Amino acid sequence: MKNRNLLFTGALVAGILFASCSSDDDNSSSPQVPTETPIAVQEANLLLASIAADGGTPYNAENPALTFEADENVFIPSVLGLDYRLDRNVAPEGPTVRLPLFKGWETLADGTRREAHYVITESSDREQARQLGIIYAPRMAAATNGQGTQTGTWTEDGRLIFEGSVDFSPKRSLTPGGAPATANGDRVELFSFPPAEVIPGAVADENWSSYVVLPSGTVINAQLMANSTGLHDRIPHGNGTTNEQQDNQDNPNLDRDGAAVVLQLLDGWHDGRAYYFHIVTDTSAPGPATIELGVLAPKLNQIPTFGAFPGGAMLPFSPTANGVLPSANNPDGFQGLNTPSSSNRQVNDPTNTFPIDPNNTQYAPMWDAHITEFTVPADERVILKSFGQINNLLADGTLVPFRGNNSDLPGQINTLSSALTPTGAIINCPVISQPLSSAIGRIIGEPTN
Repeated sequence: MKNRNLLFTGALVAGILFASCSSDDDNSSSPQVPTETPIAVQEANLLLASIAADGGTPYNAENPALTFEADENVFIPSVLGLDYRLDRNVAPEGPTVRLPLFKGWETLADGTRREAHYVITESSDREQARQLGIIYAPRMAAATNGQGTQTGTWTEDGRLIFEGSVDFSPKRSLTPGGAPATANGDRVELFSFPPAEVIPGAVADENWSSYVVLPSGTVINAQLMANSTGLHDRIPHGNGTTNEQQDNQDNPNLDRDGAAVVLQLLDGWHDGRAYYFHIVTDTSAPGPATIELGVLAPKLNQIPTFGAFPGGAMLPFSPTANGVLPSANNPDGFQGLNTPSSSNRQVNDPTNTFPIDPNNTQYAPMWDAHITEFTVPADERVILKSFGQINNLLADGTLVPFRGNNSDLPGQINTLSSALTPTGAIINCPVISQPLSSAIGRIIGEPTN
């Protein structure tokens, strides 16, 4: 049976290669990427077959293993489990998600290959996304007009080969910033953020991008989780010491034999509601890579275009530089890049503010950071829950664009907030779910390996 499956997989790969080459010949003058193609469905079949070969259960779009309640509001139906418990005394890692884990190959600088494991969260092809149980994000296709992607190819046994690679061996380190002098009279002093020094816990080479163009022309968001150099820092230890550097190859939260990985979720705000749960995998700049435990992937800088929306392949979001601290005991919690930047041992994430969710086809998983800064004293700062609220506070001067934003970046056509400027940093943070408060505390499916 194994040989028969290999023959079937080989036929699929051959079909994909032939069809993609033919497509290139027919459309060599067009940069357009199809939003639904038969080749993309064949690619989905290859990926699902690899999950079965690795000991997992492939997602079945016609008969999914998990069904979700309306108040759980899950955007990626192929998730294997979710833990919505917030109490760290009960669930030391906080909210987590368990995702299917794919095995493929990285390409190293000398041309050799290294086995690697990755997750997929979005596709620019509607039917491929449906078959894989991931988010349909057509705006990712705009990335093929730039230099910020990498090309994916297939082995004879149907494994994805990446052009680039990631080194997970560096030890993450963050030195909190002090309180620099005010830039001008209408701005209060900053504290902790920006950090004085950052060292990301993982670094990608110049060829690595999570926006991967498959032979069909489809763009997927594929994010490396582990290789022989170590593990992604968003994979928790499983012993309560979340957010610490960890590269233990025996970590139970990375189950190579069961084709599943557990990742810590980050919270956020969208449309006035909390629990905008997402993961962070890669970023284009060392600061956010260190603060949010992602991979530093400089090639993401070339994805088009900073500051532009609805054009380009990214989506603006808004962290704040100096938000409400945990010590303020605000009933809505805390918020701000100053919180995770206050210590080398990160315990809290910044809970940023996001404009739309994956139900909107304008969604894209690469977020273009537009940072705000409060001009009022700490006791007058509020939790930023929506882009509408941010725009109102920008209008009355309570907020201003962060002094570190880059007002010289071209293409600033941002219909979500004309008053905000981009930083020039991209964060890859796919959105998993946004449950209602009634679902908080719930365990769904199998959230642990």
